[in-house]
Amino acid sequence: MKLFERCTVLLLFAGVFWLPCEAKNLAVVVSKSNNTGNITSGDLAKMLESPSPKWPDGNNMTVILPGGLNAQDAELAVERVLKVNQMQARKFLADHKNAFVICSSDQDVLNKVQSLPGSVGLVDVYSINNAIHVLKVDGKLPLEQGYLLR
Repeated sequence: MKLFERCTVLLLFAGVFWLPCEAKNLAVVVSKSNNTGNITSGDLAKMLESPSPKWPDGNNMTVILPGGLNAQDAELAVERVLKVNQMQARKFLADHKNAFVICSSDQDVLNKVQSLPGSVGLVDVYSINNAIHVLKVDGKLPLEQGYLLR
């Protein structure tokens, strides 16, 4: 019986600490009408840092992030794109809260990207559907080795 108890405790311990460490893969998405196919990681960083980002053709851009200002997905996106730690990402989001449209879920991000011309969103790759277009970052698609948001 002691062996069973030890195994149970070990499994519970592993389950508690494994799940929060699960990595999330994010994708950069735009509306189907946007013909941009690739974006550089530098341009993506500029989009986040700029108070009024623009597309290469000069049109205005709206950056749409998932979750609330303290949500893990928005923080994760900022961490990976700007190459900062979690505390710096949280501070960046708080300091620039008016620069982004923050949606409560990935589905809301997708809906907003579809309805708001010139918008770009960041979503979990498993939320992608055929109503939007996924951008390559530095020539790579999500789930490819070396993808910035992987």
